[in-house]
Amino acid sequence: MWKKSESEEPQPQFKPQPAIQPRVNAPQTKERAMIGSTIYIKGDVSGQEDLIIEGRVEGRIELRQHNVTVGKKGKVKADIYGKTITIEGEVQGNLYGEEQLVVRQTSTVRGNITAPRVSLEDGSNFKGSIDMSPKETSGSTVETEARIAEAQQRNSGEAIPAAAAKPDRGPA
Repeated sequence: MWKKSESEEPQPQFKPQPAIQPRVNAPQTKERAMIGSTIYIKGDVSGQEDLIIEGRVEGRIELRQHNVTVGKKGKVKADIYGKTITIEGEVQGNLYGEEQLVVRQTSTVRGNITAPRVSLEDGSNFKGSIDMSPKETSGSTVETEARIAEAQQRNSGEAIPAAAAKPDRGPA
């Protein structure tokens, strides 16, 4: 009758777990710089990290190995050089993307675009030209064509007239 039931036996005390330690080898986030909406820069901007522009910039932006983003509030009057360029705000100037250029629906771009991959979202406002031709790895097209003509001459053993060896550049 006075026997303790199993449910009344003392339960072990709750031991608090130590806080989870951050992993030492956790992936680190890429460094990014931000030009805030109240910042105005007149001059050249360059650096070694990604850049987000929400303010105003006039001049030249050169981050060829990094990403450049012009945010919805960003207003830029500059030529922009970057690895991947994303436009959400307003840009007046030429855009040079090493890998890709994206013009979002909310953007207004007045200038020429040069990049191997270009994306214009439906509703974006763009006025300019687009050049998606691949970069020449060495020399100009004229030099390349002259080298091809010389190689053909060596292989065929025939003489090629000078006019055929040098491409016509058109009227001077």
